[in-house]
Amino acid sequence: MNNRKIIVSKAAFLVLLVFLLNSITMAQFGRSAGPRVVSPEVSSDGKVTFRILAPKAEEVKLTGSDIPGLGQGADMTKNDEGVWEVTLGPIESGAYRYNFNVDSVSVIDPRNPATSESNMNTWSLVYVPGSDFMDTREVPHGAVAEVTYYSNSLKRFRRMHVYTPAGYESGKGQYPVFYLLHGAFDCDDSWTSVGRAGFILDNLIAAGKAKPMVVVMPAGHTGAFSFGQPRSNVDPFIQDFQNDIRPYIEKNYRVYTDRSHRAIAGLSMGGGHTINIAIPNLGDYAYIGVFSSGIFSLGRQQSDDPTWEEQNKEKLDDSELKKGLKLFWFATGKEDFLVRTSQATVELFKKHGFGVVYKETEGAHTWINWRNYLNEFAPQLFQ
Repeated sequence: MNNRKIIVSKAAFLVLLVFLLNSITMAQFGRSAGPRVVSPEVSSDGKVTFRILAPKAEEVKLTGSDIPGLGQGADMTKNDEGVWEVTLGPIESGAYRYNFNVDSVSVIDPRNPATSESNMNTWSLVYVPGSDFMDTREVPHGAVAEVTYYSNSLKRFRRMHVYTPAGYESGKGQYPVFYLLHGAFDCDDSWTSVGRAGFILDNLIAAGKAKPMVVVMPAGHTGAFSFGQPRSNVDPFIQDFQNDIRPYIEKNYRVYTDRSHRAIAGLSMGGGHTINIAIPNLGDYAYIGVFSSGIFSLGRQQSDDPTWEEQNKEKLDDSELKKGLKLFWFATGKEDFLVRTSQATVELFKKHGFGVVYKETEGAHTWINWRNYLNEFAPQLFQ
């Protein structure tokens, strides 16, 4: 009996010891972790509150590329617990990139796991719901794969994102293919993260507004971005696209390989890439889309160089090739800094007898417009 009492006492002692150690650990953790921070917090009226715990910081700003009205950034205020906060809005429904600038150091939101990549950095990402065409809805969803391939043109491994529609994995049929290109400073992740391309296609296909299709979103940068559009015959991305990306897709995915089932479009830099891929190879594409873009250099780069128009005169004036072009679609915002470039490009193609569709919308050079353009362009493909 005495032995049993000793055993019970030891067990009680161990339980008490574990309890005390846990209490001490939790207390220390609570002190080091600081107050609970929720960020971003999206309210039902579309207002968004951003927060970051930075008790020793002297100045914190919210920065972002597309958030309406944010401009050069918004000053955040600090409470007694060291939490900096700012509320914006109501903000139009959509996906928005943002970062915090903490004492001149740009950081992502440590409380938000949602991110969006660009060519040289990562952004935090917030989504404000309320738009039927790009919300996550109860419809059949496709898949977006991160595909690694080896580029013989660039002699290194590269990555692209590929959307396949719902049912692709279990089916056997072939699908049309749509090559969708990003803009300057962005990357192959951008169209699916901040661009919401997968959800836009899911919703369009589920509603019967767009044909099921494979969408290929490659990386348009082959290094750090620098201003100045390279000439199409030496652009390393175009070499990668022609020699590696398109052959990879046609070998590894169940896609049609004829002109009538192939489309290409891009925004900004990707719009320039689109023109420089599609026009020299006009017999390969039945649908061409150019978002907030055009031919960046219509004149001569050097005095003895041919102009872009002169380089491509044969294809521009080929009436037979024009017959197979079912859609040549341009869209640009009225406040976009490339609106004049778009207008001049459209006029050049009209001069050569192309049936160009051109529209100017409200807005500027932002993802707000490019998501809308994709939503309007995709239903016109492969009909």
